[in-house]
Amino acid sequence: MNRSLHRFEAIRKALMLARWLLHTRFWGMHVDRTAIVSLKAHLDKTHPTGVHVGPHSYVAFGAVVLAHDRTRGLYLDTVIGRNCFIGARSMILPGVRVGDNCIVGAGSVVTKDVPPRTVVAGNPASVLHEGIDVIEYGRFRHADMATIALKASGKIIP
Repeated sequence: MNRSLHRFEAIRKALMLARWLLHTRFWGMHVDRTAIVSLKAHLDKTHPTGVHVGPHSYVAFGAVVLAHDRTRGLYLDTVIGRNCFIGARSMILPGVRVGDNCIVGAGSVVTKDVPPRTVVAGNPASVLHEGIDVIEYGRFRHADMATIALKASGKIIP
């Protein structure tokens, strides 16, 4: 018996739309309609107007995007550019700008601005690769081609 989670896709889409409406209309965040924010991600509700997520970006589960630091009295804009991937359980600190076409590795703590087309990871996050080529949601342009080649060679099961 083939039990696929795709049967719940309509429910997932409805939940994502409801969450987007809550973030943008109720909280006043600037989250592009094409961005995907995991249901388990946390966007700052203390200074919600400081949260900006660009088009075709993906914020994975457990990721935290902060726009305030109450201990220092900071209320800043935190910006995630277009076509970015923010890894699971990573943290973007207040005032940080993640450039377009970037990947933030899982569990990273981003304390400084990230230049466009860069991969960062670690605590604190540091640059691992520059000049990367990604498409929507921070996917490497040739990722699908590699999967197709592996399936054709029989190394992975379709």
